[in-house]
Amino acid sequence: MATVPLLSDEEASAQALAVFDDIRATRGTDYVNNFWRALAHDPALLQATWERLKVVMGPGTLDPLVKELIYVAVSTANGCAYCVHSHTAAARAKGMTQAQYGELLAVIGMAMQTNGMVTGMQVPVDEAFKA
Repeated sequence: MATVPLLSDEEASAQALAVFDDIRATRGTDYVNNFWRALAHDPALLQATWERLKVVMGPGTLDPLVKELIYVAVSTANGCAYCVHSHTAAARAKGMTQAQYGELLAVIGMAMQTNGMVTGMQVPVDEAFKA
Protein backbone atom coordinates (compact mmCIF):
# COMPACT_ATOMS: atom_id res chain seq x y z
CA MET A 1 0.00 0.00 0.00
CA ALA A 2 1.31 3.42 -0.93
CA THR A 3 2.17 5.90 1.82
CA VAL A 4 0.74 8.73 -0.30
CA PRO A 5 -2.32 8.79 -2.53
CA LEU A 6 -1.62 8.38 -6.24
CA LEU A 7 -2.78 11.63 -7.80
CA SER A 8 -5.08 11.52 -10.80
CA ASP A 9 -4.83 14.10 -13.55
CA GLU A 10 -7.73 15.94 -11.96
CA GLU A 11 -6.00 16.07 -8.55
CA ALA A 12 -2.51 17.00 -9.80
CA SER A 13 -1.30 20.59 -9.80
CA ALA A 14 -0.72 22.43 -13.07
CA GLN A 15 3.06 21.88 -12.70
CA ALA A 16 2.61 18.15 -12.10
CA LEU A 17 0.14 17.87 -14.96
CA ALA A 18 2.68 19.50 -17.29
CA VAL A 19 5.17 16.77 -16.31
CA PHE A 20 2.52 14.10 -16.88
CA ASP A 21 1.92 15.56 -20.34
CA ASP A 22 5.66 15.44 -21.09
CA ILE A 23 5.83 11.83 -19.90
CA ARG A 24 2.99 10.97 -22.25
CA ALA A 25 4.56 12.81 -25.18
CA THR A 26 8.08 11.44 -24.58
CA ARG A 27 6.90 7.87 -24.19
CA GLY A 28 4.21 8.03 -26.85
CA THR A 29 1.50 6.75 -24.51
CA ASP A 30 -1.48 7.98 -22.52
CA TYR A 31 -0.27 6.02 -19.48
CA VAL A 32 1.43 7.72 -16.52
CA ASN A 33 2.60 5.10 -14.03
CA ASN A 34 2.16 5.06 -10.27
CA PHE A 35 5.71 6.24 -9.48
CA TRP A 36 5.10 9.57 -11.19
CA ARG A 37 1.62 9.87 -9.70
CA ALA A 38 3.07 9.41 -6.18
CA LEU A 39 5.82 11.96 -6.86
CA ALA A 40 3.20 14.47 -8.03
CA HIS A 41 2.69 15.50 -4.38
CA ASP A 42 5.99 17.38 -4.76
CA PRO A 43 5.80 18.88 -8.26
CA ALA A 44 9.35 20.26 -8.13
CA LEU A 45 10.76 16.84 -7.20
CA LEU A 46 8.57 15.20 -9.84
CA GLN A 47 9.89 17.55 -12.51
CA ALA A 48 13.54 17.26 -11.42
CA THR A 49 13.35 13.45 -11.29
CA TRP A 50 11.68 13.23 -14.72
CA GLU A 51 14.20 15.62 -16.30
CA ARG A 52 17.15 13.66 -14.88
CA LEU A 53 15.65 10.32 -15.93
CA LYS A 54 15.18 11.56 -19.50
CA VAL A 55 18.88 12.46 -19.64
CA VAL A 56 20.19 9.28 -18.02
CA MET A 57 17.92 6.86 -19.85
CA GLY A 58 17.93 8.81 -23.11
CA PRO A 59 20.28 8.43 -26.07
CA GLY A 60 23.92 7.90 -25.20
CA THR A 61 26.79 5.52 -25.72
CA LEU A 62 24.98 2.66 -23.96
CA ASP A 63 22.25 0.84 -25.87
CA PRO A 64 18.75 1.54 -24.42
CA LEU A 65 18.27 -2.17 -23.62
CA VAL A 66 21.60 -2.27 -21.76
CA LYS A 67 20.46 0.69 -19.66
CA GLU A 68 17.25 -1.15 -18.75
CA LEU A 69 19.20 -4.31 -17.85
CA ILE A 70 21.46 -2.28 -15.56
CA TYR A 71 18.39 -0.69 -14.00
CA VAL A 72 16.91 -4.15 -13.32
CA ALA A 73 20.18 -5.34 -11.75
CA VAL A 74 20.54 -2.30 -9.48
CA SER A 75 16.86 -2.41 -8.55
CA THR A 76 17.25 -6.07 -7.61
CA ALA A 77 20.28 -5.29 -5.45
CA ASN A 78 18.38 -2.44 -3.79
CA GLY A 79 15.28 -4.57 -3.25
CA CYS A 80 12.95 -2.26 -5.21
CA ALA A 81 10.16 -4.54 -6.42
CA TYR A 82 8.39 -1.69 -8.22
CA CYS A 83 11.54 -0.80 -10.19
CA VAL A 84 12.29 -4.45 -10.97
CA HIS A 85 8.82 -4.84 -12.48
CA SER A 86 8.83 -1.48 -14.25
CA HIS A 87 12.25 -1.83 -15.84
CA THR A 88 11.79 -5.52 -16.68
CA ALA A 89 8.70 -4.47 -18.64
CA ALA A 90 10.71 -1.66 -20.26
CA ALA A 91 13.52 -4.10 -21.14
CA ARG A 92 11.02 -6.47 -22.72
CA ALA A 93 9.56 -3.57 -24.70
CA LYS A 94 13.08 -2.78 -25.92
CA GLY A 95 13.57 -6.35 -27.15
CA MET A 96 14.86 -8.35 -24.18
CA THR A 97 14.34 -12.04 -24.89
CA GLN A 98 13.55 -14.72 -22.32
CA ALA A 99 17.09 -16.09 -22.81
CA GLN A 100 18.57 -12.66 -22.09
CA TYR A 101 16.37 -12.34 -19.01
CA GLY A 102 17.59 -15.71 -17.73
CA GLU A 103 21.20 -14.71 -18.33
CA LEU A 104 20.62 -11.36 -16.60
CA LEU A 105 19.25 -13.16 -13.54
CA ALA A 106 22.26 -15.49 -13.53
CA VAL A 107 24.66 -12.53 -13.61
CA ILE A 108 22.73 -10.77 -10.83
CA GLY A 109 22.80 -13.93 -8.71
CA MET A 110 26.50 -14.52 -9.33
CA ALA A 111 27.37 -10.91 -8.50
CA MET A 112 25.34 -11.02 -5.29
CA GLN A 113 27.02 -14.25 -4.24
CA THR A 114 30.58 -13.15 -4.93
CA ASN A 115 29.94 -9.65 -3.55
CA GLY A 116 28.81 -11.25 -0.30
CA MET A 117 31.87 -13.49 -0.14
CA VAL A 118 34.33 -10.70 -0.84
CA THR A 119 32.59 -8.38 1.62
CA GLY A 120 32.52 -11.05 4.32
CA MET A 121 36.21 -11.85 3.86
CA GLN A 122 37.14 -8.18 3.37
CA VAL A 123 39.45 -9.14 0.49
CA PRO A 124 41.76 -6.22 -0.36
CA VAL A 125 41.53 -4.82 -3.87
CA ASP A 126 44.39 -5.90 -6.14
CA GLU A 127 46.75 -3.08 -7.07
CA ALA A 128 46.29 -4.02 -10.75
CA PHE A 129 42.54 -3.19 -10.46
CA LYS A 130 43.00 0.30 -9.05
CA ALA A 131 42.66 3.24 -11.41
